[in-house]
Amino acid sequence: MKELTISGKTQVCGLIGDPVEHSMSPAMHNAAFRELGLEYVYAAFRVKSQDVGKAIEGMRALNFRGLNVTIPHKVAVIPLLDELDPLAEKIGAVNTIVNNDGRLRGYNTDASGFLQALLEKGVEPEGKNVVILGAGGASRAISFILADRGAHLTILNRAQELDWAVELARRLEKEFGRKAGALELNDHYLARVLNKADILVNATSVGMSPKDGETPVAADLLRPELIVYDIVYNPIKTRLMREAEAANARTIAGLDMLVWQGALAFELWTGQKPPFKLMKEEAAKLLSVS
Repeated sequence: MKELTISGKTQVCGLIGDPVEHSMSPAMHNAAFRELGLEYVYAAFRVKSQDVGKAIEGMRALNFRGLNVTIPHKVAVIPLLDELDPLAEKIGAVNTIVNNDGRLRGYNTDASGFLQALLEKGVEPEGKNVVILGAGGASRAISFILADRGAHLTILNRAQELDWAVELARRLEKEFGRKAGALELNDHYLARVLNKADILVNATSVGMSPKDGETPVAADLLRPELIVYDIVYNPIKTRLMREAEAANARTIAGLDMLVWQGALAFELWTGQKPPFKLMKEEAAKLLSVS
């Protein structure tokens, strides 16, 4: 692989969040910069909540080209930016910032990365019945881009936070003028909605390492006609994915969304088509040894 050149002309990109130690973004982006011979470098910065404002001011002062933003700062950065991409504004969360001569613009490539992974597998969500598990930040981004694309959504969340799903469904209805369902996440409602679903999206952390023996959906509810998209990427193949494959359902892995959100940020910063395959290989390498 080519060497990464660092000089006085080097453009700096990075990640802010807390924690960031286990992020795969530095490996993905630096490999991509090397591959294309770009004078860019990417680093991860742990930033505490009380210091987000200083971090964004530092981005301006040091003329960083771009930042990714992860938990818990995706909402907090919004008032610190000069402008928002319309999709990020609708979602109310930013995960990518581009610095254009001191003017900071926020994007949400989590949402567009999720959609790109679907489209790359030949799945067009327009008109499809989609069941989304979870109503947190990831679900919010996914729900907005699917509703914007014309999908019919039902959001299921655990009983303690059912109000999150209800509020998200109301916001979608207000924004897009189409009814969205909100139900408790349990076997009874899962059986009812999955019977008519075209796509199932797991936007919860159920099945994530080290609890990779867990699944949010009983295996007997999965069927060949269903497309199962699990956004959990560690492990690369979750129990839900394995059981969906055993049921002859089509599957999309969370690793694809992870890499696409990074690839789209890369394109926003550099203006160049990202080497997606290489970025995915770098992420998969890290996951295989974690």
